Amino acid sequence: MRRGWPSQLDYGLLGVVALLSALGLVVLWSASHGPDGSVAGYAVRQARWMALGWLALGLVLAVDYRHLDTYAVPLFAALVLLLVLVLVTGRSSMGAQRWLALGPLRIQPSEFMKIGMGVMIAHVLSREPSPPPYGLRRLWLPAVLTAVPVGLILLQPDLGTAVLVLGVAAAVVLFQGVRRRVLAGAAVAGAAAAPVLWSVLHDYQRRRILTFLDPERDPLGAGYHIIQSKIAVGSGQILGKGFLKGTQAHLQFLPERHTDFIFSVLAEEWGLAGSLLVLALFALLVLWGLDIAAKARDPFGRLLAVAVTSILFYHVVVNVGMVLGLFPVVGVPLPLFSYGGSSVLTTYLVVGLLLNIRSRRYTRFGG
Repeated sequence: MRRGWPSQLDYGLLGVVALLSALGLVVLWSASHGPDGSVAGYAVRQARWMALGWLALGLVLAVDYRHLDTYAVPLFAALVLLLVLVLVTGRSSMGAQRWLALGPLRIQPSEFMKIGMGVMIAHVLSREPSPPPYGLRRLWLPAVLTAVPVGLILLQPDLGTAVLVLGVAAAVVLFQGVRRRVLAGAAVAGAAAAPVLWSVLHDYQRRRILTFLDPERDPLGAGYHIIQSKIAVGSGQILGKGFLKGTQAHLQFLPERHTDFIFSVLAEEWGLAGSLLVLALFALLVLWGLDIAAKARDPFGRLLAVAVTSILFYHVVVNVGMVLGLFPVVGVPLPLFSYGGSSVLTTYLVVGLLLNIRSRRYTRFGG
């Protein structure tokens, strides 16, 4: 007899996500706390987005993930259309045009394209008749499909999200296997194209890269963010200064403390111990996703699990590396910690897909 749906649900994964969500709200509450004791309300709004996220997770879990394989092409086309609409009618903020207004809500379609990219590449490669490793002839279609949304996102401009969408596609392709000479050729082509890419970057993007290489070249301008972030992280030492006691955050030395640099707030108030705890939970979440991929019963489910797990991995690595000065500042949020509705929804959709793949490994399609 087939086991009932509740018995197949991965409650351990749900528990890890619930714990990270709670910790994220606690850190965001502190990050949005004003120096006069006032609260900016980011944590309250984030809690509302999380409630909506849990609802979205439930809806995703209720529908067999293999339907995504069937409707991958129209889903991908719809997301590309949304990216085009962003460029035509989107809302602008801080020099970037990335959002669409839906009544009182603003959504960022490029966030959802990360999942859409994973669904599309998983759909294409799971139907590829030739066995891996792949050569150039088998990779032209995934390359074209990746280039379209990446190009549209770069036009917003949003370098960080464009790199992540590219990374999701690359993760699935590399998981399947690519011939060594293709990888070598790609590395040579990338090095040769570096000057061209540099020339098409916006001025602020070039400044970010130069600041990454030498933050002290402009300590009160472009380098201010990363310098203050390093001060906050280092001042937390082993056990941190305590909840609501982070001076860099609460005296407003640390910019964007509720979004891009929220890990700096965590490190200052919770220290190395708290930071390692959160990173360990994220590592567990990623390993859990890879285990789901390894035990998926069909090629599409396996590749989709790899794709959505890579989303979580990239966000954590890039965000933490960014605030520590290991990567340029590219505006990548820390899942479930950084404030942002689209980011929150994307994370819960990712978890919902992983739970979906896990719970249906013993069922037939539609079961």
